[in-house]
Amino acid sequence: MTEHMGTIPFTYGSETFHTWYKIGSRTTTCSRTSQSHGIPVVFYDQIGIGASAHPTGRPAHPGFWNMELFMDELDNLLARLGVHDDFDLLGHSWGCMLAVQYASSRHPEGMRHLVLADGSPSMELWARGTDALRVQLPVQVQATLKEHELHGTTDSQEYQDAVMVFYKKHVCNMDPWPKELLQSFEAMDKDPTVYSTMIGPSDIHIVGTLRTWSCVDQLHNSPCPTLLVNSPMDEAQDVNFVPMFEKINCVKWVQFVGSTHLAFYEEPERYFAESSSFLREE
Repeated sequence: MTEHMGTIPFTYGSETFHTWYKIGSRTTTCSRTSQSHGIPVVFYDQIGIGASAHPTGRPAHPGFWNMELFMDELDNLLARLGVHDDFDLLGHSWGCMLAVQYASSRHPEGMRHLVLADGSPSMELWARGTDALRVQLPVQVQATLKEHELHGTTDSQEYQDAVMVFYKKHVCNMDPWPKELLQSFEAMDKDPTVYSTMIGPSDIHIVGTLRTWSCVDQLHNSPCPTLLVNSPMDEAQDVNFVPMFEKINCVKWVQFVGSTHLAFYEEPERYFAESSSFLREE
């Protein structure tokens, strides 16, 4: 299948933005999720990220950046691309949070499989997991993190260096990091609006608008077979996955013991074999 990319309009409130997308297939090197041929795979950048629209003047308007916005954008993407039934949804990290909220609150009838990788149904659970990992860091690193968070100086290089110690243990254990991961961090540094507004200065200091978010009480509404993915050293610790495993119907939980947060880079052969096998199930 020939790759295709473009943008589609997305109207939210009184404004219209654009969402960038790319359509490939499961046999392209960018997805590698199946040995099947000709099955389209849609990748997209949410607004505020990557090649999609970057609304200006939004940091002072945090109410704009919320789950409803991004669920509406996903609905719009599916509708514009003519995806109505027989589709699978994979969300990783923040994408997992969006996907589990989307599935359990809007429970689209056309969704056939859901993959929830390295994320959480609750920011309180996410913080509980990362707090447990923080206390395992070197004492000086812990002190540096706490000092800058306490004094509001998290934009300092010293704080960023301390956060990177955590990331290298619990986000990606590869050395060097894959170029795509470095590019992702660079893109976020270039425009941190969405991340800083919704999350905060780092994955381990949640002070943004999502800090009280949870969809644990509606997990039972998720409409389709679900694959859960994480790793023992993942910043998305098991505490995040227990409610999903217990409450979602027809669920499977797979862990990658040689990985951290990015098994699709750290253990790619097994990751894509597991996800492909799950997506082929009836």
